[in-house]
Amino acid sequence: MAEPTRCDILVRDALIATFDTEDSFLPDGAIAITGNRIVAVGPTDEVTSRFAADKTIRAAGLYAIPGLINSHNHSPLGVTRGLIEDSTVAPMYTRSVPQGHLLSAEESLALARLGHYELLRSGCTTVVDFYRQPATLAQAADEIGTRAVITGRIHDIDLDLLTEKRMVHRDAVGEETVQETLDLIAKWDGAAGGRITCEFGVHGTDTCSASLLRRVGDLAATHGGRIHLHLAHAKGEVAYVQERDGMTPTQLLADVGLLGQKLVAAHCVFIDGADRQRLGDAKVTVAHAPHQNAPAGNSAPIRELEAAGAQITLCTDARSGNLFEAMRLAIASWRLRNGGYEPNARRALSWAVDGAAKAFGWQDLGRIEAGCRADIVLLDRRDPNMAPIIDGYGILAYSANGSNVDTVIVDGKVRLAGKQPVGFDGQAVVRDAQAVAERLWLRCGQRRAITATSAILDAAH
Repeated sequence: MAEPTRCDILVRDALIATFDTEDSFLPDGAIAITGNRIVAVGPTDEVTSRFAADKTIRAAGLYAIPGLINSHNHSPLGVTRGLIEDSTVAPMYTRSVPQGHLLSAEESLALARLGHYELLRSGCTTVVDFYRQPATLAQAADEIGTRAVITGRIHDIDLDLLTEKRMVHRDAVGEETVQETLDLIAKWDGAAGGRITCEFGVHGTDTCSASLLRRVGDLAATHGGRIHLHLAHAKGEVAYVQERDGMTPTQLLADVGLLGQKLVAAHCVFIDGADRQRLGDAKVTVAHAPHQNAPAGNSAPIRELEAAGAQITLCTDARSGNLFEAMRLAIASWRLRNGGYEPNARRALSWAVDGAAKAFGWQDLGRIEAGCRADIVLLDRRDPNMAPIIDGYGILAYSANGSNVDTVIVDGKVRLAGKQPVGFDGQAVVRDAQAVAERLWLRCGQRRAITATSAILDAAH
């Protein structure tokens, strides 16, 4: 008998949802990993007869799925958690909220680490993350181990005046934010063996002048990546662009040459029928953000956008790291808007797994299949909310939660094991972010919710 082939990691005895073209389930399956790639998937007896591993993960009682993909996020914005959910205005437009352009690199890094840690704990292995101080976001992804697309947040609006409801565009602000992204790309694009890539992110059509949008389009075309932005996320944005440019935000994007398959547009709430068709015809990727839309009483026309040809992905937009929760919010908001019983569980899952990978052109993500990158999440199906498993997709979309995540492998490396982080101190990440958040909110004059939580956390550990 031939000697087994050596591999780095062998996951055995798992229930596996492969998300392959046949939607295969393996009730007792194994996954062999060498480097950052899956080299074999199949029944445990078959795979273990062919491979011997340096590290074996015995996954009896665990449910293996591909890593989740979060298509739009701003990790430092976790600082606003619990304090802005009762407001219908986005933080960037709000006075007395810690603003990204006023954070120090140290503060941004502490908050970004928390955001990426939360994503990892909830089974998100890939995230599109953008904000000011983008190098700190890249550093957080590097340290925590997530796969990340990092961008800056380009705009030429004067943010200090924006919170006073004054829309003033300044060339110097545009130059500063563009340079921040160019510096990010120079240092971080392709880092961590390609696990971290960098692209262009603009805040929105209202906070960027038409000339700045054109410039970003030219830079992105040279770089070759996508452009990420917020689109039609508020009635005020639509009204302002109509007044300033004499067209809708979607028409403006078409006018400046950004409307195309390389555009990832978050929200897309206040979009009329003609603009929905424009987005569909251009094959734009829509980052659906029900966590952001629903608290403001809004729902995006996802059914119409998808029917028009837009590619739908799912995101949490920094309101949470929990894409399982976002699936349920996405399903509920669709049904409240349209009635009926669409979308089903498999469709909602596609927006966060294989469909998202396809929308971004990532042919080797979103599936547990030989040749794909080893981004794998193991959920504990012994948890009460994970039983009974009769429909493998239904239990994921309607009942699973981030708290069920037991083990996370990203790019062939174990980053979470037994719910505990590997390679970094999770307790320190939480403690440091809490201390920074307290300081930032005190700086903004917010005292009613401030507690000595940092000291409590220290005492608890």
